[in-house]
Amino acid sequence: MQLLTGMQPRLFELTEAQQLVRDTARNYAQKRLAPIAGQLDRERRFPAEQLAGLAELGMMGVNIAEEYGGAQAGAVAYALAMMEIAQGCASTAVTMAVNNLVAETIARHGTEAQKRRYVPEITSGRYVAASFGLSEPHAGSDAAALRTTARRDGNEYVINGSKQWITSGDRAGVIIVWARTGVEGNRGISCFLVEGGTKGLHVGRHEDKMGLRASSTVSLSFEDLRVPASAMLGPEGRGFPIALGALDSGRVGIACQAIGIGTAALDSAVRYAKDRHTFGQPIANYQAIRFALADVATELDAARLLALRAAALKEAGKSFTREGAMAKVFATEKANKACDTAVQVHGGYGYIDEFPAERHYRDARITTIYEGSSEIMRIVIGRYLLAH
Repeated sequence: MQLLTGMQPRLFELTEAQQLVRDTARNYAQKRLAPIAGQLDRERRFPAEQLAGLAELGMMGVNIAEEYGGAQAGAVAYALAMMEIAQGCASTAVTMAVNNLVAETIARHGTEAQKRRYVPEITSGRYVAASFGLSEPHAGSDAAALRTTARRDGNEYVINGSKQWITSGDRAGVIIVWARTGVEGNRGISCFLVEGGTKGLHVGRHEDKMGLRASSTVSLSFEDLRVPASAMLGPEGRGFPIALGALDSGRVGIACQAIGIGTAALDSAVRYAKDRHTFGQPIANYQAIRFALADVATELDAARLLALRAAALKEAGKSFTREGAMAKVFATEKANKACDTAVQVHGGYGYIDEFPAERHYRDARITTIYEGSSEIMRIVIGRYLLAH
């Protein structure tokens, strides 16, 4: 994404490659995802076929080098793709988000053998999913409080403990698992690559979620699970910084997912406002409706710019922790407002599943919670403000 400067105001102009990724994602989202998103949600059906289609289009490794099967299109292209896919189906988008996050984390911190073993499996779709195993029942925002342990035993590590809220945990070909290998606090945390189906890995029940019902969310437990020492990702005791870096990237992705959901809700509200007549005219003619839609459109555009700024900084190799947090808190909260407005515009029909507004409302709610809650984002932003 090029930032143009001169006599005119600064404008974002997409490269041809970024436009291609965006348009490809948009076409797939509108033709293959949007028509069945409601059915997937009602049936709580994991979109395996749709995810395979996304992998064929290169959407499971948008920011991954071509030598590992990725599209090598960059962080901005990924942000654009996520916005489009989330408009079509938020459940499919969250699985895509985690797959990309895991692939990027391994590509950034893994050994050459680890990269070649796992990243192409994710980008190609041979692994329908990958998982990010950080949160625990008692350690969500306070990730440094995790209790899962990994004890060295010869040339292996023995992992014991549990994880909570793991997206695609029951379907993942590989899971990045954070575990304590040393002292208390964040300096004693390491991370490991655990393959799905490994002896000692137990999958808990599927969570009955408010939204994103077509995605899988489970708990995981580890009972004397053994992995070779070569399964450690990064140096021993350096797992916590790896997690923080991954979360920075993940937050930009979730901001984009929220923008996609909010945009879909806005589009639905605009269509309904044009079609719904009261007192002899479309409700779109009423100022109250127009102003509400105008506010939502403006806020979503602002969110989009914040998200693209963070993605552009990431792509340029610059720090984007603060900008990612700003994009995440603003985009997710404004997306929730957009969905609330869409339900209101639909009136009673917004409360039933005849129209997609109620699904968007449910799907958007989690975005202010996972990958760092709004409260945590404000802590991050405030810390940067007060440090200078």
